[in-house]
Amino acid sequence: MILVDDAGGKWPQINHSPWNGCTLADFVMPFFLFIVGVAIALSFKRITEMAPAIKKVILRTLKLLFWGILLQGGYSHAPDDLSYGVNMKRIRWCGILQRIALAYLVVSLVEITTAKARPTNLPSERFAIFKLYIWHWLVGLCVFLIYFAITYGLYVPDWHFVVHDEDSQDIGKSFTIDIWGLRTPFLLLEWMGMNAMLIFVMAAQAIFPAFVNGWYYETPNNTLVHWIQKHIFIKVWHSRRVGLLLYVLFGEILFWGIVAGICHQFGIYWKL
Repeated sequence: MILVDDAGGKWPQINHSPWNGCTLADFVMPFFLFIVGVAIALSFKRITEMAPAIKKVILRTLKLLFWGILLQGGYSHAPDDLSYGVNMKRIRWCGILQRIALAYLVVSLVEITTAKARPTNLPSERFAIFKLYIWHWLVGLCVFLIYFAITYGLYVPDWHFVVHDEDSQDIGKSFTIDIWGLRTPFLLLEWMGMNAMLIFVMAAQAIFPAFVNGWYYETPNNTLVHWIQKHIFIKVWHSRRVGLLLYVLFGEILFWGIVAGICHQFGIYWKL
């Protein structure tokens, strides 16, 4: 998402589709939620008591909602705009983290409350997977129907989308890592996954670049971040598009991957 958010404006191929259509970036959140569901099923196997598990889920949901409203509700204008604050009439209550929090809450409660009702051994008969997880399927169907009812039944006024960018062109573990023994090339991604909250807050939500941009020389555009983008990447390649893409890959993703690796070595993790 760092690549999409920071370089997508110059590379429409990796950016979100404005409204109609679909790009590679639009698959990120659905796949992420799929992995969240897999992780829920695995993690709650270690918690046998229902009350502690529900308490853990509620606390984590509240934390996700808090960070979502703070970082994606409109309060932070990072990284280039150093001002803060949001009009409560325009606050974004349902940002990405908030939606993940609500999905996590519903799925976790279903997993916790139905765990003891499931048999421990999977029968060999047909459709056994559906019988084993009948409550999961029923809840999923209900959520699906509610979603479609809201989507197609709720009135939404017409709106107009304008592209203002002049240069724009309109879990578990990986099988590759485990089976083929290729863990080392993926260590960077593994470290980032271990400190996902750190990466999301500091890099994806641009809190760290905003902090650095707060220390400028004479004008707000004369900062260390802008100097690195301009002189190390953009001027070297004589292209703003290529320079910005390389800056995101090396100056942000690689940098924060190394930072996450250092934190891992010292046992430092940002957990919810």
